Amino acid sequence: MSVVDPQTYSARTTYRRPTAWYLRLDGIGVALTSLGLAPRGAVTLAVRGRTSGKLRRLPILTVPSAGADHLVALAGESQWVRNVRAAHGRASLRRGRRRDVVLHEVPVAQRAAVLRAYLDTARERGGERSAAQQAGFYLGVDLDATPAELDAVAPYYPVFRVEDV
Repeated sequence: MSVVDPQTYSARTTYRRPTAWYLRLDGIGVALTSLGLAPRGAVTLAVRGRTSGKLRRLPILTVPSAGADHLVALAGESQWVRNVRAAHGRASLRRGRRRDVVLHEVPVAQRAAVLRAYLDTARERGGERSAAQQAGFYLGVDLDATPAELDAVAPYYPVFRVEDV
């Protein structure tokens, strides 16, 4: 594994804490996505912290599936997921302009379709090799994972459907 390889999130745990180097890059990602200078589909998610009340921002990719955008929590039960739940889904997305949204958690039984869309979108955005690497690092599956394989990992990756306010 080289220095530029992404952190592996494929462990079957409920939360995968980001590495220190990744946390340091978050500020750069937030700036780029907020200005609209990041890759297609990248946005800044802003949600109030559940205990501090402070606005928390992080860069994240949107995934189009079934006619709606979705957010996939690749780190599992991460801080942003907990904050979104505490805020009853109220958040904003920014890519150039601010977009107030409500995030609705997708039931586990319906997540595999969004995970498939995530992998297909990764293939479109970055090509076969990059998408295969993401499938392994983030989900611990092959790029062409079967629906049953995606169903098996779905409980570890919260997914939210984006609805404009």
